[in-house]
Amino acid sequence: MFLDRRLIFGKLELQLTDALVIAALLFFSLVALVFFLRVEGWSMLVLKNAGVALFFLGAVYVTPRIHHRFLRFLVRVAAITLSYAYLFGAVDKLQLIFHDEWLDPYILDLEQYLFGFQPTLWTETFTSPWLTEWMMFSYVIYVPLYPILCGIIYFTRGELPMEEYFFTLGLTNILCDIGFILFPVASPMYYIKEIYTVPLDGYVFTFLGELMRSQLHYAGGSIPSPHAAAATIMWVMAFRYHRPSFYVLTPIVLSLYVSTFYGRYHYLTDAIVGIITAAIALALAPVLMRAWDRLVEKGTIRLMFSRTEAE
Repeated sequence: MFLDRRLIFGKLELQLTDALVIAALLFFSLVALVFFLRVEGWSMLVLKNAGVALFFLGAVYVTPRIHHRFLRFLVRVAAITLSYAYLFGAVDKLQLIFHDEWLDPYILDLEQYLFGFQPTLWTETFTSPWLTEWMMFSYVIYVPLYPILCGIIYFTRGELPMEEYFFTLGLTNILCDIGFILFPVASPMYYIKEIYTVPLDGYVFTFLGELMRSQLHYAGGSIPSPHAAAATIMWVMAFRYHRPSFYVLTPIVLSLYVSTFYGRYHYLTDAIVGIITAAIALALAPVLMRAWDRLVEKGTIRLMFSRTEAE
């Protein structure tokens, strides 16, 4: 399988997902350098990207040398998941390098034209504490689903399906990150916050959802919706590799799509574009896997040639 191929640099073995993470860190660092006049704290961002890259490469180096299967799984999951989370935050200061202002009015005008109303405001007509709690559950459970589904796939189907899950998920996240730069949208919770009149009252998961809003979110990071995009990948991978999980996830993922604009994290358009982005990633992933396969083969030939000459 393509994902079993590795580029070897001395004692460091890079899989396709590893190359994706390093390439993303390099790309966003290059963007910060090129547009440094428009990026607040650009030098610190580049340094942090370099630090994360070193941390990640250290985890890549250590992981194959861990003999305990569960511990090896934990290190791999932690390195990948934390890197994806970091990349989401790293794009924050890059969002307005091409545009001088947020483009929310275009989304608001589009949805008003298509529906005759604003979907995120329309949900106020049926907002209730228990519905809010379910929506917030669907939104918050997305975070632990990352490693949980990964573990289910790993321990039932093996390492390669897990790597396919990780790579496709990472590709989706990075496409979303690029979307934040190309079409920066602040999101409803920052752009039209004062228009809402009905509070989102709920219980435990509502508290956790609001905690995510205050501690993990920032202005922007809106279109495509990373929640909708990544949830779609999880749903598809569950269908592909663990059908019982797919059936359990179905009501959660469908509710999550709604929760993105019900919870005022996104516009409806963001969720739709997020699903489309996931579909693009699913189509691109096999192409990139085949390209990786060819690259590794050429790298292996060059490595063998060099060794022959040295002998």
